[in-house]
Parts: sequence; C-alpha cells; structure tokens
Amino acid sequence: MSMIETVNDVKNSFLSRREITCIFAGVGGKLKKLDAIDMVKKEFKLDGKVIIPINMKNHTGRPSITGTFYVYDDEDLAKKQINPVIFKRLEKAKTAAEKPAEVKEEAPKEKPEEEKKESKPAEVKEEAPKEKPEEEKKESKPAEEKS
Repeated sequence: MSMIETVNDVKNSFLSRREITCIFAGVGGKLKKLDAIDMVKKEFKLDGKVIIPINMKNHTGRPSITGTFYVYDDEDLAKKQINPVIFKRLEKAKTAAEKPAEVKEEAPKEKPEEEKKESKPAEVKEEAPKEKPEEEKKESKPAEEKS
C-alpha cells in the first residue's frame, strides 16, 4: 500500500501545467515540502520536471497531510505564473537542508587544554541584578473596592 493517495490529477492546458492533489497518510507533522516533492517525483515518475508545492495542509486529529503540487515542464514558465515568494521559500528550505549536513562533516577542532583554561575567564561575565528600591514597592496602591 502506498503512502500517497491521489485525490485529483488534472492537466491544465490553459496554464501548461499539471495539478496534482494527494493525501500523504501517516506522516502528519513530520513531512517537509522538499520530502513531499521527492515522494511525488517517485510516485508519478516526474524526473526532469519542475514540481512546486503550493499547499500542504495538516488535518486535525488525523495523521495525514493533503498537498497540492503544480508540475511544469519549463522552470521559466513556472516563474512567470507563480508568486516569487514561493521560490524564495523553497530556496531557503534547500539551503537549510544542506547546512546541517555540512556542519556535521566539518566538526569543530578541539582547542588545547591551555587555551580552554584561558578562555573561561573571558567568557564569564557577571552583571549586578537590577532590583527596584523598597520605596517604589511600598508606593503601589491597594485595589479600590466597589460598592
């Protein structure tokens, strides 16, 4: 049984795109847009095409997500028709997905013990706690009673 159930698959010839609406079962709250794109590519065999996730909607009380995707043959056509903010968000998600992989590969080099001991006093900063004077505390007005 597939995790993806197709709800609607329409070829929009006016806008030269394919509009796919599907339900992802059992991944509520865990599915990211980039992962959803990969799943749709594999399910519908859309290698070499531009897939744009338009809407990803979680269902309350159910572990499923309904997603709407636009599939274009040409990326330039997609950029003309779709809001540029969507492309910026996708690029941001791609760079965020790549950063943790790079950070894990490049582990920070450990400092010698002498440098660690020297850096501790520099890092510790003490600030005097800011307290209100007792006069301000006493001046607070008691609650007025209504009759």
